[in-house]
Amino acid sequence: MKKKHDSFWIIGAGEFGTRAVEKLHKKYPEASVTVVDQDRGALAALEVFPIERICTEGASYVEVHLDDQREPDWIIPAVPVHLAFEWVRKRISRERRIEVEPVPHDIEEMLPNPKRGMKGQLYVSYADFRCPDHCTEPYDLCTWTGKPRKGLLYKKIEEIYYKDYKSIVIRSRQLAGGVGGYQPEALKRSLVEVLETNTPVLYSTACLCHGVMHAFRL
Repeated sequence: MKKKHDSFWIIGAGEFGTRAVEKLHKKYPEASVTVVDQDRGALAALEVFPIERICTEGASYVEVHLDDQREPDWIIPAVPVHLAFEWVRKRISRERRIEVEPVPHDIEEMLPNPKRGMKGQLYVSYADFRCPDHCTEPYDLCTWTGKPRKGLLYKKIEEIYYKDYKSIVIRSRQLAGGVGGYQPEALKRSLVEVLETNTPVLYSTACLCHGVMHAFRL
Protein backbone atom coordinates (compact mmCIF):
# COMPACT_ATOMS: atom_id res chain seq x y z
CA MET A 1 0.00 0.00 0.00
CA LYS A 2 1.36 3.41 -0.95
CA LYS A 3 1.92 5.66 2.07
CA LYS A 4 0.36 9.10 1.79
CA HIS A 5 2.13 12.19 3.11
CA ASP A 6 -0.51 14.82 2.39
CA SER A 7 -1.36 15.83 5.94
CA PHE A 8 0.13 15.59 9.40
CA TRP A 9 -1.06 16.25 12.94
CA ILE A 10 1.88 17.05 15.21
CA ILE A 11 0.75 16.78 18.81
CA GLY A 12 3.12 18.96 20.82
CA ALA A 13 5.03 22.15 19.96
CA GLY A 14 8.08 21.70 22.16
CA GLU A 15 11.56 20.60 21.10
CA PHE A 16 10.46 17.46 19.28
CA GLY A 17 7.35 19.01 17.77
CA THR A 18 9.35 21.96 16.45
CA ARG A 19 11.90 19.60 14.93
CA ALA A 20 9.10 17.65 13.27
CA VAL A 21 7.67 20.83 11.75
CA GLU A 22 11.04 21.86 10.37
CA LYS A 23 11.89 18.49 8.87
CA LEU A 24 8.47 17.74 7.42
CA HIS A 25 8.18 21.21 5.92
CA LYS A 26 11.52 20.66 4.21
CA LYS A 27 10.72 17.13 3.00
CA TYR A 28 7.03 17.65 2.13
CA PRO A 29 6.64 21.41 1.48
CA GLU A 30 3.15 21.02 0.01
CA ALA A 31 1.77 18.96 2.91
CA SER A 32 -0.87 20.25 5.30
CA VAL A 33 0.52 20.41 8.86
CA THR A 34 -1.49 21.02 12.03
CA VAL A 35 0.31 21.51 15.34
CA VAL A 36 -1.62 21.11 18.60
CA ASP A 37 -0.37 22.33 21.98
CA GLN A 38 -1.90 24.03 25.01
CA ASP A 39 1.11 26.36 25.29
CA ARG A 40 0.36 29.50 23.27
CA GLY A 41 3.96 30.65 23.50
CA ALA A 42 5.26 27.43 21.97
CA LEU A 43 2.75 27.72 19.14
CA ALA A 44 3.65 31.37 18.55
CA ALA A 45 7.28 30.37 17.99
CA LEU A 46 6.12 28.37 14.94
CA GLU A 47 4.33 31.24 13.19
CA VAL A 48 7.12 31.45 10.59
CA PHE A 49 5.86 28.17 9.10
CA PRO A 50 2.76 27.84 6.89
CA ILE A 51 0.92 25.58 9.32
CA GLU A 52 -2.31 25.49 11.29
CA ARG A 53 -1.77 26.04 15.03
CA ILE A 54 -4.39 24.93 17.55
CA CYS A 55 -4.18 25.73 21.25
CA THR A 56 -5.71 22.87 23.20
CA GLU A 57 -4.71 19.68 25.02
CA GLY A 58 -3.34 17.17 22.52
CA ALA A 59 -4.97 13.87 23.50
CA SER A 60 -8.36 15.56 23.81
CA TYR A 61 -7.98 17.07 20.34
CA VAL A 62 -7.23 13.67 18.83
CA GLU A 63 -10.17 12.10 20.65
CA VAL A 64 -12.62 14.71 19.40
CA HIS A 65 -11.39 15.13 15.83
CA LEU A 66 -10.02 11.75 14.76
CA ASP A 67 -13.31 10.56 13.29
CA ASP A 68 -14.28 13.69 11.40
CA GLN A 69 -13.54 14.58 7.78
CA ARG A 70 -10.25 16.30 8.63
CA GLU A 71 -8.55 13.07 9.62
CA PRO A 72 -4.82 13.29 8.78
CA ASP A 73 -2.64 10.80 6.97
CA TRP A 74 -0.20 10.71 9.90
CA ILE A 75 -0.20 11.55 13.61
CA ILE A 76 3.13 12.48 15.17
CA PRO A 77 3.27 12.30 18.98
CA ALA A 78 5.61 14.95 20.39
CA VAL A 79 4.31 15.28 23.95
CA PRO A 80 5.70 13.86 27.21
CA VAL A 81 2.84 11.35 27.54
CA HIS A 82 1.93 8.11 25.78
CA LEU A 83 -0.45 9.75 23.30
CA ALA A 84 -1.93 6.56 21.82
CA PHE A 85 -2.67 5.20 25.29
CA GLU A 86 -4.27 8.48 26.41
CA TRP A 87 -6.47 8.41 23.30
CA VAL A 88 -7.53 4.81 23.94
CA ARG A 89 -8.24 5.58 27.59
CA LYS A 90 -10.44 8.54 26.67
CA ARG A 91 -12.34 6.56 24.03
CA ILE A 92 -12.92 3.55 26.27
CA SER A 93 -13.97 5.69 29.22
CA ARG A 94 -16.99 6.89 27.25
CA GLU A 95 -18.72 3.55 27.90
CA ARG A 96 -16.54 1.36 30.12
CA ARG A 97 -14.25 1.65 33.11
CA ILE A 98 -10.52 1.23 32.56
CA GLU A 99 -8.22 0.25 35.43
CA VAL A 100 -4.61 1.23 34.80
CA GLU A 101 -2.00 -0.85 36.60
CA PRO A 102 1.81 -0.96 36.67
CA VAL A 103 3.42 -3.00 33.91
CA PRO A 104 4.36 -6.34 35.56
CA HIS A 105 7.98 -6.37 36.72
CA ASP A 106 8.59 -9.67 34.92
CA ILE A 107 8.11 -7.81 31.64
CA GLU A 108 11.17 -5.68 32.39
CA GLU A 109 13.41 -8.75 32.12
CA MET A 110 12.07 -9.42 28.61
CA LEU A 111 12.88 -6.00 27.15
CA PRO A 112 16.07 -3.94 26.58
CA ASN A 113 17.12 -1.08 28.87
CA PRO A 114 13.79 -0.78 30.70
CA LYS A 115 13.00 2.32 32.75
CA ARG A 116 9.96 2.60 34.98
CA GLY A 117 7.77 5.71 34.74
CA MET A 118 6.17 7.44 37.70
CA LYS A 119 2.77 5.89 37.01
CA GLY A 120 3.98 2.35 36.37
CA GLN A 121 4.47 2.62 32.62
CA LEU A 122 7.61 1.17 31.04
CA TYR A 123 10.04 2.87 28.66
CA VAL A 124 12.30 0.56 26.67
CA SER A 125 15.03 1.03 24.08
CA TYR A 126 17.77 -0.85 22.30
CA ALA A 127 19.89 2.30 22.70
CA ASP A 128 21.66 3.24 25.92
CA PHE A 129 22.62 6.59 24.38
CA ARG A 130 20.80 9.54 22.82
CA CYS A 131 20.11 8.79 19.19
CA PRO A 132 21.18 11.40 16.61
CA ASP A 133 18.46 13.79 15.49
CA HIS A 134 18.98 12.81 11.86
CA CYS A 135 18.52 9.04 12.38
CA THR A 136 16.75 7.44 9.42
CA GLU A 137 16.04 4.18 11.29
CA PRO A 138 17.64 1.70 8.84
CA TYR A 139 16.52 -1.92 9.25
CA ASP A 140 19.94 -3.53 9.22
CA LEU A 141 22.35 -1.24 11.10
CA CYS A 142 22.26 1.22 14.00
CA THR A 143 22.87 4.74 12.70
CA TRP A 144 24.99 5.69 15.72
CA THR A 145 27.11 2.59 16.31
CA GLY A 146 27.24 1.23 12.75
CA LYS A 147 26.70 -2.25 14.20
CA PRO A 148 23.97 -4.74 13.20
CA ARG A 149 20.60 -4.02 14.74
CA LYS A 150 19.84 -6.07 17.86
CA GLY A 151 16.27 -6.67 16.83
CA LEU A 152 12.98 -4.98 15.90
CA LEU A 153 11.54 -3.62 19.12
CA TYR A 154 7.94 -3.28 17.97
CA LYS A 155 8.06 -6.94 16.92
CA LYS A 156 9.65 -8.05 20.17
CA ILE A 157 6.88 -6.37 22.14
CA GLU A 158 4.17 -7.85 19.91
CA GLU A 159 5.53 -11.33 20.65
CA ILE A 160 5.38 -11.02 24.44
CA TYR A 161 3.48 -13.88 26.04
CA TYR A 162 2.99 -13.32 29.75
CA LYS A 163 0.24 -14.96 31.79
CA ASP A 164 -3.11 -13.86 30.31
CA TYR A 165 -1.98 -10.44 29.07
CA LYS A 166 -2.59 -9.47 25.45
CA SER A 167 0.14 -7.35 23.87
CA ILE A 168 -1.13 -4.66 21.48
CA VAL A 169 1.40 -2.47 19.68
CA ILE A 170 1.06 0.71 17.64
CA ARG A 171 4.03 0.72 15.31
CA SER A 172 5.66 4.13 14.81
CA ARG A 173 7.16 4.59 11.34
CA GLN A 174 9.92 6.93 10.22
CA LEU A 175 8.60 9.95 8.27
CA ALA A 176 11.78 12.04 8.24
CA GLY A 177 15.12 11.91 10.04
CA GLY A 178 14.32 11.57 13.74
CA VAL A 179 10.57 12.02 13.17
CA GLY A 180 8.18 9.11 13.66
CA GLY A 181 4.43 8.72 13.57
CA TYR A 182 1.50 6.42 12.87
CA GLN A 183 -1.62 6.43 10.75
CA PRO A 184 -5.08 6.89 12.28
CA GLU A 185 -6.04 3.40 11.11
CA ALA A 186 -3.45 1.96 13.49
CA LEU A 187 -5.12 3.67 16.45
CA LYS A 188 -8.55 2.51 15.39
CA ARG A 189 -7.43 -1.09 14.92
CA SER A 190 -5.85 -1.08 18.36
CA LEU A 191 -9.08 0.14 19.93
CA VAL A 192 -11.01 -2.70 18.30
CA GLU A 193 -8.46 -5.19 19.63
CA VAL A 194 -8.72 -3.76 23.13
CA LEU A 195 -12.53 -3.91 23.15
CA GLU A 196 -12.58 -7.47 21.83
CA THR A 197 -10.29 -8.89 24.51
CA ASN A 198 -11.41 -10.14 27.90
CA THR A 199 -7.89 -10.20 29.32
CA PRO A 200 -5.50 -7.58 30.73
CA VAL A 201 -3.70 -5.54 28.08
CA LEU A 202 -0.12 -4.46 27.49
CA TYR A 203 -0.60 -1.42 25.27
CA SER A 204 2.50 -0.02 23.56
CA THR A 205 3.77 2.37 20.94
CA ALA A 206 7.13 1.35 19.46
CA CYS A 207 9.40 1.82 16.48
CA LEU A 208 12.41 -0.32 15.60
CA CYS A 209 14.43 0.97 18.55
CA HIS A 210 12.28 2.62 21.24
CA GLY A 211 8.94 2.08 22.92
CA VAL A 212 6.57 2.90 25.78
CA MET A 213 4.13 0.48 27.40
CA HIS A 214 1.11 0.77 29.70
CA ALA A 215 -0.88 -2.00 31.31
CA PHE A 216 -4.61 -1.94 32.08
CA ARG A 217 -7.78 -3.94 32.49
CA LEU A 218 -11.36 -3.21 31.42
